[in-house]
Formats: sequence, structure tokens, C-alpha cells
Amino acid sequence: MTTLPGDPARPSILAAEPTKGPWGNDPDQGAGGGAGPRNPWAQPPGGRRGAAKPSALDEFLKRTRGPGGGGGAGGGFGGFPTPANPRALWAIGIGLLIAAWLVLTSFHQIGPQERGVITYFGRYAGTLAPGIQLTPPAPIASVRKYDVSRVRTENFPRGDGVNLTLTGDQNIVDLTYSVQWNIAEPRDYAFQLARPEETVRAAAESAMRAVIATTTLDQALGSGRTTIEGRVAEQTQALLNSYRAGVRIQGVSINRAAAPQQIVEDFNKVTVAQQEAVAEVNRARAYAQQVVSKARGEAGAFDRVYAEYKLAPEVTRRRMYYETMEKVLARSDKTVIEQSGVVPYLPLGQNRRAPEPAQPAPATGGTR
Repeated sequence: MTTLPGDPARPSILAAEPTKGPWGNDPDQGAGGGAGPRNPWAQPPGGRRGAAKPSALDEFLKRTRGPGGGGGAGGGFGGFPTPANPRALWAIGIGLLIAAWLVLTSFHQIGPQERGVITYFGRYAGTLAPGIQLTPPAPIASVRKYDVSRVRTENFPRGDGVNLTLTGDQNIVDLTYSVQWNIAEPRDYAFQLARPEETVRAAAESAMRAVIATTTLDQALGSGRTTIEGRVAEQTQALLNSYRAGVRIQGVSINRAAAPQQIVEDFNKVTVAQQEAVAEVNRARAYAQQVVSKARGEAGAFDRVYAEYKLAPEVTRRRMYYETMEKVLARSDKTVIEQSGVVPYLPLGQNRRAPEPAQPAPATGGTR
């Protein structure tokens, strides 16, 4: 026991008690020694319990640094250690990018309805069939895919506009139509024309105007539509073939053919007049057919009489005379002059005596 100065009889309590820290234990004993509450920030004996395992990134950085590389615990950005060889990371990243580029530009999936046009440095090298195809990577090879089964439609005019066309009989008709086409040869379609769609439109419009210029208004409005559509399709296909466009025309359809809106009333009057003219012509033809048929019948009868006349001229002449006189006298009044010795005309039907009526019997007996 120690005593404080100035009071030899009182022992020193502070000197007798052991020195303790703020958590009730001796700081020299550490976290595990002594009694009382333990320092929560002190590391337990034997290291930390439940410490997290290093991640895959930590392992990768550790391997990159090598066995002797790396800085201190506080080096690097944000507390992370800086790798000793960053060129290795760049090499791995660039290798991955090159591998992805080779895979994406060397393998091509061509659909069942598609064809692929392959070029080497811009020069045509072939056409790829459907399936997974392998080519050199870009920029050595380039592949363009075309759907050869899809039918495209070009409408004339675009939207709700007016398409006035001159017919062969100098009439104007408002004509709307459509053209259906698809890709027949991908190589020609890709290289021969700069704007294939515009070329198809121009060729179809040129063919339609050329055909309408050789047809009448009645044919364009009525019965001649099917013929016009066929001729336009043939001429359009021939024109595109001369361009080597690689396009096949599937068909041409006339949607509407009518008079311009400004002259609809006058056009209807002309139509009515044309219909009346056609009716009059039909009636005249029917009358002419009747007259011709009658004349042919009379001519046939005369031919038959003439044939009989050549067989017996005298008898035929007399019979013709009697028949003619019979026809003439039947329509005129007749006066008969009798000569002597000629028995007069006896109307036998009128001279037949009718039966006399019965007379009453005479009365018998005398008078008184």
C-alpha cells in the first residue's frame, strides 16, 4: 500500500486500484484480458470472424500484379490496389473485342426467303443461299440481304392525287392503278440500278401511257381493262429486262378509270349520246338484215322457177302467164263480152233449185 504525501495515515485508493481503460479493462491486456466490457472496435483474438472472401475481380487483379507486384494498402484510386502491369489488361480487352468483331462479321444468318449478296472490298463475289454462312470478316467482306419473296406495290399516283392520261381517240381519262413486283435477281438489283424503286415506277408509268395512247376511251373505261393490264405488264417487264434491273413484274391492276371531275357532266352527256347512237345503229342493222333476208328468199324462189323453166319452157311460160293474169284480174273490175255460140256462164251453185214448199190438200165435198 502507498500513502499520499501530506496524509501519512490515509492510504491512497487510486494507487491501490489497477489502472483501467474507458471500457473497464487494462489497455495493456488487449481485448481479451481482464474483466468488464470489451472494446467494440478492438480486433478479437485470432483475427476477424466471418470475414468476406476475396471476389473474382480481386483474384484477377492479384494475378495481374504477379507475385512481387502491387503497392501498399493505401495506394491506387479509391483505395483499390493499382496493378503493376496495365498493358496486360489492355491486351486482354482488345483481344476480346477482336474476337467479338470476327464472330459478328464472319457468320451470317440468311433466312429462308432471303438471299445474301457478298462483296470483297466492294467487288461482287457471290450470292449466299439460306442458312448460316461463313465469310471473311469486315472490312474484307460485306454481305447485303434481300428478301426475294416479298411482293412490293407501287401505287399511281401516290396518295389521292389525279393522274390524267390521254387516250387514242383524244379523250382524257383519270386513271389510278398499281404495279406489284419483287426481286428476281439480287445481284442485278444490287449493282445495276442506283434507285431500283424509282426505276420501276418510271418504267410502269411510261408503259401505261404508251398503252393508253393506243386505246379508245370506251376500252379504257369498260371491256378493255384486262387487255390493257396485260400489255402494260409485258411492256414494263421488257423495259426492266433491258436495264438488267433484276425485277419481276407480278401484275398490274387498274383501280379506277373515270372522266376528270371538272367535265363529269359533259362527259355523261357524251356517254348518253354515244349510247343512243349505238342503239340506232343496232336498229338499222336489224332492219337491213330483214330486208336482205327477204331479198335472198325471193332470189331463191326465182332461181327455182328458172330451173323449172329450163326444163319445159312453153309450159312454164303459160303457167306463169295464167298465174300473173289471175293476180291482176283478181284486183280489177271485169267485163265479159260474149260471142255467138258461147255458152253463157252458168252459176251452178245459184241455179240449183230449192225444194218447193208443200201445198195444202184440196178440200173435199161440195158447197151447199
